[in-house]
Amino acid sequence: MEFEPIWELPIALYLFLAGLGGGAFITSAFVNWKNPDTKKIQRFAHLAALVFVGIGLVLLMTDAKAGLFHPWRFILLLVNFGSVMTWGVVFLAGFMVVDFAVVVLEWTRRAVPRWLEVVGCLFAVCVGIYTGALLGVAHTFPLWNSALLPPLFLVSAVSTGAAAVLLYGVLAAPEEFERTGWVKKAHYFLPIVEIVLVAALLFITFYNGEAGRNSVESLLCGEFAVMFWLGFAIIGLLGPIAIETVMLFIAKPEFEETPTGRYLLAGGSAGVLIGGFLLRYLVVVAALPVTLVVPFL
Repeated sequence: MEFEPIWELPIALYLFLAGLGGGAFITSAFVNWKNPDTKKIQRFAHLAALVFVGIGLVLLMTDAKAGLFHPWRFILLLVNFGSVMTWGVVFLAGFMVVDFAVVVLEWTRRAVPRWLEVVGCLFAVCVGIYTGALLGVAHTFPLWNSALLPPLFLVSAVSTGAAAVLLYGVLAAPEEFERTGWVKKAHYFLPIVEIVLVAALLFITFYNGEAGRNSVESLLCGEFAVMFWLGFAIIGLLGPIAIETVMLFIAKPEFEETPTGRYLLAGGSAGVLIGGFLLRYLVVVAALPVTLVVPFL
């Protein structure tokens, strides 16, 4: 039996953009603590985070058709603290308020208090975890109802956020990008952790009933196999890992400053962004529900 996905592209984009925005803010905070003179990169990260999360919220309201066409239903989310959606609204609203304050302070050339960055990072972590927990509310979908999904989406959020910041740095602020070598080294391990979490998620889901097995098979050898292996695994994970391995451990340090080196780094960061989106899209569209057969009495 075939099932149409209950959520499609808009929700996948929302999950991706929300995580990307949170990850960009976290990356900017760590860049500031280590290299406070990288002002262009920090301003981009904070402004991009605000835009990404804002667009994601519009996509969520448009697809769910609750906040956009029935605003009173959206207001109910602010008082139902037994709902994951309510906590998601709290985290997203808190993050956007803090990020907006940081953007205003930066563009008026005022100092951003360290405590404000810490609060923003806490909200960003909550947003990243929430994007995975949101899907887990649907208990009848084995691919979504997994404790591995929130940490997987959080790791992917930080990875894509760092990739976006590094991509901007290598293309628009190369003089500041050269001072963020430690970020590149830290980012190198995130796709590796992501591979471990994805493998564990698929392994556990495969043995979680027929629906879980069918979901995993559709990803590995079914209708989504090309997108999973070529788009997510090769372009989104293995390709960037290979590029960063060459840049960090094989190539000479001065190679990074050449046009070829910068194009390679930009390509690796772009691949991470593609993989981050495909991860969420595939998780959303490949999930199949558990079906109950009730015999007639």
